[in-house]
Amino acid sequence: MTLMLPMVIYAKGIHFDNVFDFDHVLSYLVGGFLIGIFLLLFYNRLYIYREQEINKQQHKQNIRLSTIMQTGRMQMWIYDTESQHYRFISEDGTVIKEYNPIDFVKFFNRDDFEELRSSIFEICENKRITSIVNLRSQEEDEEYRKYYEIHLSIAEKDSKGQIKHILGVQRDITNEQEKKNNTNKLMMRYSTVFNSSLVDMYYYDKDGLLTDLNDTACTSLDIPDKEAIIKEKHYFHENILLNNIDFKKADHIHMSTIIDIEEYDKTRFWANKSKERGKIYYEATVNTVFNDKGKFEGVYVAGRNISEMVNSFHKQQKGAQDLKKAIKHIQEYIDNINYALRISNVRLVDYHPSTYTFTISNTVDKTQMKFSQLRCIRLAMPQYRRIVSSALNRMDHLTSHPIEQTIETEIRDEKKRQMAFMFNLVPILNNDSKVEHYFGLCRNMTDMLETERLLAVETQKAQEAEILKESFLTNMSYEIRTPLNSVLGFASLFEMEHDEADETVFVEEIKRNTNILLRLINDILFLSRIDADMVEFKHEDFDFAEVFESYCQMGWAKLNPEVKVSISNLYEHLIINGDIEHLGKAIQMICTISAHYTHQGFIRAKYEYLRGELVIVIEDSGDGIDPELLPKIFNRFVRDKDERLSGTGLDMPIIEALVKKMGGSIEISSELGKGSTIGIFLPCQAIEIQKKINIDNNTEPVIA
Repeated sequence: MTLMLPMVIYAKGIHFDNVFDFDHVLSYLVGGFLIGIFLLLFYNRLYIYREQEINKQQHKQNIRLSTIMQTGRMQMWIYDTESQHYRFISEDGTVIKEYNPIDFVKFFNRDDFEELRSSIFEICENKRITSIVNLRSQEEDEEYRKYYEIHLSIAEKDSKGQIKHILGVQRDITNEQEKKNNTNKLMMRYSTVFNSSLVDMYYYDKDGLLTDLNDTACTSLDIPDKEAIIKEKHYFHENILLNNIDFKKADHIHMSTIIDIEEYDKTRFWANKSKERGKIYYEATVNTVFNDKGKFEGVYVAGRNISEMVNSFHKQQKGAQDLKKAIKHIQEYIDNINYALRISNVRLVDYHPSTYTFTISNTVDKTQMKFSQLRCIRLAMPQYRRIVSSALNRMDHLTSHPIEQTIETEIRDEKKRQMAFMFNLVPILNNDSKVEHYFGLCRNMTDMLETERLLAVETQKAQEAEILKESFLTNMSYEIRTPLNSVLGFASLFEMEHDEADETVFVEEIKRNTNILLRLINDILFLSRIDADMVEFKHEDFDFAEVFESYCQMGWAKLNPEVKVSISNLYEHLIINGDIEHLGKAIQMICTISAHYTHQGFIRAKYEYLRGELVIVIEDSGDGIDPELLPKIFNRFVRDKDERLSGTGLDMPIIEALVKKMGGSIEISSELGKGSTIGIFLPCQAIEIQKKINIDNNTEPVIA
């Protein structure tokens, strides 16, 4: 309407009378309407154009913001004071993810997060407008831990002026923090190396002025105040240790200097400060320092006084010469000991309980043999192994007593003799007075023991001869008188008046007693030879099945006809290795005794080879043996209760001696009036065993 009003006034001025003409009014209204529509369209297009331009600018700004955030490794989040939630937002303001405080704290160190919350609460309470907080991630390992810098600011307030939202811009500063940490460490290392180095450190600036030195240098110069010496302004060329060096070109120079301080002016640096006097030896390294642009900045010098080292080296050289002379004397002493060991046939021995090793040396400085405990025990003869084990056990328990033993070993010398050694070891103590090892001598006693053994053999032979003589005389004097007296008595009857018919009786009695006397003497001699180990036992292979019956029959030659005998022979062939002569003699003597005391009834003989033993059993139904006499049956010249002898009185002792000499045993059981059973058990090797088997008249040999 405001646009139509001027038009109406204009029309009125021209044709005022026609102003309210309907046609004119309508045309004016249409024209005004069209103009209004045009203006509306124009303003609409202008608004859309401006909005597009704003969107383009906003898009460009979002891209720039995104680039900045990505380059700066930044994130944005909004803290809602009402819900206390944290919302991460994108560059265009949209919410990416929302966290409650419990979930959000998982990203950061708990102590650092508490500092973040305190800053947020201070902003909410209007104590501050902005705040910057540094936080660490949860990882404990520094290699994986991240560092963040968060800028807090007010994002929005409500209508009452209360803070509604707080904006947090979170930036990852891990790389910057690592660089900062590395720089701090580098500076700390430099400071530590410079100040705590064991060498003198000096730093001169680009003008050659001393600007710094470490504590070691101050100690070397006996300077109590480092700052005071720096204020005195000493230059590079004043240092007497660095003469004739252009400090601006002194890059990577290593030098050694020998100077006499007394020859220098006391105004020169080092000459007036050093507490050293006389000749000193000094080595140093000089290096130049340049900045990033290659511009000369200064020189640092690292050096040390090596006078003590050089003097020590000189003393060491002199000591080495003295030591060489001492070693020469010791070597001569060792050579003398080695010579003595060699000509005396003595060895050095050493036993270490910590390693259980036993060493033998033929020289002082060289180990000849090394043995373990088990090897030492096995090298000893069986009868000495317990002694060796006991000695080793005592040394393992660190006994303080010496060890002295003579041991025969399995080792043989060039004469094929088993060698014997005498060991004498004493404990060696350490600094704590505890036994550390045992050291001693080992002497070859083979020749000495061989001589002692031969002497013992000869002595034994002499003793055996004496025993044989005494045994013979004792047995002769005890039992030979009875038959001898009978012979003499009947012989004297011939000199007296007698009837010629009695002469036959006299002769028979003389013959009988002479035979008894002869048997007695033979038994005494044989038993004496057995006692003196003069009976030789020969082992050979023979068929026992063929000879057993014949030996039994020889023993039963004077058997009473009323006695029935039986021989049980289960073997066709039983070839064994043994002494057939003495085994047959023992069987024959047992059968003779059984025949003598068995007047009626039976005598049975049998044998069998069982588990490596030949078992022979002679059983009779004779008189038997008195129970009181049975334990003494193998004693010599044992008489029964009627004072009667069994044969010559030496039969059972001879049988027992023969069986034992062959390595066997004999057992006897008897009951008075019912008979006796005698068993021989003889260990032997069976070469062939063939039992009697009646199958189609064929026998099948069994080889053992």
